[in-house]
Amino acid sequence: MANESQEAASTTQTDSETRAYPHAWRALRHRNFRLFVIGQSISLIGTWMTRIALAWLVYRLTGSPWMLGAIGFANQIPSFLLAPVAGVVIDRVNRHKLLTLTQVLLMVHALLMAALTLSHVITIPVLFALSVLQGAVAAFDMPTRQSFFVQMVESRDDLSNAIAINSSMFNTARLVGPSIAGLLIFATSEGWCFLVDGVSYIAVIASLLMMRIHFTETADATSSLATELREGWAYVSHSIPIRNILALFIVVCLMGWPFTVLMPVFAAKILHGGPHTLGFLMGALGLGALIASIRMAMRLSVRGLAGGIPIATLVVGGSLIAFGFSSWLWLSLLLMLVAGFALLQCTISTNTILQTIVDEEMRGRVVSYYMMAMDGMAPWGSLIAGAMAHAIGAPHAVMVSGAVCILGGLWFWTRLNRTRDAMRPIYERLGIVPKVTIADVAEN
Repeated sequence: MANESQEAASTTQTDSETRAYPHAWRALRHRNFRLFVIGQSISLIGTWMTRIALAWLVYRLTGSPWMLGAIGFANQIPSFLLAPVAGVVIDRVNRHKLLTLTQVLLMVHALLMAALTLSHVITIPVLFALSVLQGAVAAFDMPTRQSFFVQMVESRDDLSNAIAINSSMFNTARLVGPSIAGLLIFATSEGWCFLVDGVSYIAVIASLLMMRIHFTETADATSSLATELREGWAYVSHSIPIRNILALFIVVCLMGWPFTVLMPVFAAKILHGGPHTLGFLMGALGLGALIASIRMAMRLSVRGLAGGIPIATLVVGGSLIAFGFSSWLWLSLLLMLVAGFALLQCTISTNTILQTIVDEEMRGRVVSYYMMAMDGMAPWGSLIAGAMAHAIGAPHAVMVSGAVCILGGLWFWTRLNRTRDAMRPIYERLGIVPKVTIADVAEN
């Protein structure tokens, strides 16, 4: 009787919590996730301030679009090299402790950037070194953060909503952070943006320390690192939906996202503005992404997401081509909003599907490949974007990137039915779609 009373009380509490949060924000009923959202909301604003400040600092010191791409390459290449190893580590260790450690290291990095910039001793070689170090930490931080969702929200039913809320939070910061950074750089210098970023990490570290995580100790690893790396690759490469979705996502991350490294060139030379113009462009991109995030949070199911991925990719390509032609600020802002919406639609859909269909024992490794595509392809894309901008100009470089995205979207469209067919048994097992029996087929 006591157990029945406890179960009834637990059910009543869960029902009450569910009613307290509309379905668009249902993942917030989990205490740990609420803490995460509060801490990250503050910290991510500082992160976006640093991204803008770093781009403007590099462009101010060198005046070279190629150097913007090179610094972006240095910052993101560690994710390409370390992501598979990070995935194995994540599947072996306490994700909560690992995430806390990476946040502390990122805070130290931001404060060091602030000290060197405000003391006027920062140089391009130093920026290269610090960018590589920050990228190495991020190679473990990002996949750990994504894999940690399943422990914070506890219920798989709320996982897709948590991913969408996280993207909403990320893109709210993308909207607010660049605008603040542009004004702060105009009034003072880039160093103050780095300082604000460093201080903002206190919020997310505090939220992590306040969490109550039920960590299940993993068994001692009996396989070698190389063996587990091979197992992860075999799992990804043999799964039709994971393989196809990741392949298109690689194209988007290689040619779609990296155009942002050229934004200082567009702000200064094409639109004849300054750091505030850069902030407006990045803010418009963030606003479009925020709208996409909110739209995704309002979805009740993962069903139908696969079909939207190629459409979003085609929209990305078209908006980038049009952006390359634009010399009017209002039109460029509108196109950035559309591009931001489509890019986040593709990104969230990819992440949500992968996190839904992956087996738990492979979660860290699959998420690491997702992050390898998102952050690992970006350095090559940054390098390509910078080199193309140097050779044919920033507008033409963006147009080429858009054309490649369109080709990628068309390629995935030809494989969409096969991808859906391979996903259906997994969705049936999870109860996402009803099972189709032989009798059902005979009736139809």
